[in-house]
Amino acid sequence: MLERMKLLSFVGLVVMIAGSGVLATAKDRAANAPFKYVAGTEKLPEGCQGALQVGDSALNFTCPGGSVSVPYSDITLMQYRPEVSRQVSKLKIKWEVKPPFTAPLISKKNRYFVIVYQQQGRTGGLVLDVPPLTMRPYLAEIDLKAGKRVEVKEYEEYN
Repeated sequence: MLERMKLLSFVGLVVMIAGSGVLATAKDRAANAPFKYVAGTEKLPEGCQGALQVGDSALNFTCPGGSVSVPYSDITLMQYRPEVSRQVSKLKIKWEVKPPFTAPLISKKNRYFVIVYQQQGRTGGLVLDVPPLTMRPYLAEIDLKAGKRVEVKEYEEYN
């Protein structure tokens, strides 16, 4: 009986330690979320950091300030570039948070993932700041699930 109690105590301790590690990891991921809301037509706080989920029928961006879901069928343009392109700046989009249409420094590193979409007769936009090494694995999956290509600036180096 004493051995069984020791075993149960040991198992309980292991479960507690493992559980606290999982919670710490989840908190770390939320704090170090790789996608940052830079601009868009949705009412999200500028700079809100979160995660991008490539779902079966939509792209979903979620941060502590809210979330945006864009069905693949509504997407008209996707780009991943060092700056928000002229093509996007010429669109008549009613931005809640305006994107930086001019890059502060000339850079060859892609960092802005732009999604333009049509929902209920209005043009929507979402601009996320994401590091190249984070974005790289998403590109093929988004292309595949959306059935559309993400236009990537050609001179980007992925080493």
